[in-house]
Amino acid sequence: MSEIRVRFAPSPTGFLHIGGARTALFNWLYARHRGGKFFLRIEDTDPSRSTDEAIEAILDGMHWLGLDWDQWEGGSDDVVRQTERFDLYKSKAAELLERGKAYRCYCTAAQLAERRQAALKEKRVPRYDGRCRERSGPAPDLPFAIRFKARTEGKIVVNDLVKGDVVFDRSTMDDLIITRSDGSPTYNLCVVVDDADMAITHVIRGDDHLNNTPRQIQLYEAFDYPVPKFAHVPMILGADKARLSKRHGATAVQQYREEGYLPEAMVNYLVRLGWSHRDQELFTLNELIEKFAVEEVGTSAAIFNPEKLNWINARYIKTGTPDFLIPPLLPHLAKLGIKKESIDFEKLNPVILALRERSRNIVEMAESTACYFLDEIPYDEKTKKFLNAENLPILKAVRDVLAETPFEHDPLKEALQGICEKMGKKLAKIAQPVRAAVTGKTVSPGIFDVLEILGKEKALKRIDAQIALLKS
Repeated sequence: MSEIRVRFAPSPTGFLHIGGARTALFNWLYARHRGGKFFLRIEDTDPSRSTDEAIEAILDGMHWLGLDWDQWEGGSDDVVRQTERFDLYKSKAAELLERGKAYRCYCTAAQLAERRQAALKEKRVPRYDGRCRERSGPAPDLPFAIRFKARTEGKIVVNDLVKGDVVFDRSTMDDLIITRSDGSPTYNLCVVVDDADMAITHVIRGDDHLNNTPRQIQLYEAFDYPVPKFAHVPMILGADKARLSKRHGATAVQQYREEGYLPEAMVNYLVRLGWSHRDQELFTLNELIEKFAVEEVGTSAAIFNPEKLNWINARYIKTGTPDFLIPPLLPHLAKLGIKKESIDFEKLNPVILALRERSRNIVEMAESTACYFLDEIPYDEKTKKFLNAENLPILKAVRDVLAETPFEHDPLKEALQGICEKMGKKLAKIAQPVRAAVTGKTVSPGIFDVLEILGKEKALKRIDAQIALLKS
């Protein structure tokens, strides 16, 4: 048991969201830092809510973040699915029943609901009253659930790596159901059996699971399993201190990919939601593996800050090389109709270098890149304001000079400055209609760089088209 073994165990009821992604990252970093194993387990025991599409979405999110996992020695696939282990859970429930540590409960859902309402009305804590616990005599021919027989004396102390010692009074523990009346196992039983079977040494999860921990510890004790160490990390909240939701800007990690965020930036941001290392803001993955310790996660709730995520993403883009930025850029260019096979990569490299300083995300970079590779570019109303009769003389003068100018930075600069002197205008007055004509945008890198990258043929063709439109 000296090897560190952790797991990420999502329920496949939707996409991989921010909270789950951070939990997966903390587990992954802890395992990689300690030279241990990180497993992925899909807790799909609720067929009414679990879908194969959600499982694929979780796997896709993990792959995008770069969180690989190890194959469990006891499984045939690299991902463990609880629905494939029902026979084991049933046998373990039967084992507890045979050893007198569980009992059959014949109470119906309607009866339990009625008793719960009565307890609430009388201002009592609603919990099972144990009426089937000491049932004797022949078993009635009725459906039954199996309940765990909880101990009622003493205390349970959770030695939490994040929160410190958390004490629970056993007298408050309910006789939890471990298999339902239809024979299906419940969450707490499956988790304990799986964690023991997979020899999990550390359970790192959100602190919304803390109340489940004493229940699970009782099951570990009943089975004579070694109890893993627990680390319950604080929840992520919105700026209003409410539980994180879509209205705070948090959504599935794949949505961030669609919006142009880099996985490296997302990982860097997620790890800083609750963990820090001195004053360092940005980390390489190797630095995170070297420095991360779950014991250093703070006890206060982390606050989700979209502006900070945007800053980190922009920093990764600003310092990224073309080799780093091209792979995430290509899918976004494809959405704009620019296929990989049609791209001149010798031209793409300087485009990226020119755009990275002013791009907050990859979507913005793709939209600014498109004009260099599309045969025809769109012109919006904002851009058309600069393509008017007043600027027609400027476009004609620039077109005539550019036709005789080498398309290199210094000659282009000299040519446009000459037009400025001749027409008595500042460079901005000359550059803006030219920018609008050749890029379809009002914002771009320096006009000399734009023209050089675009090339003489394409630049003159676009200026000619605008001149013809204005003349007509």
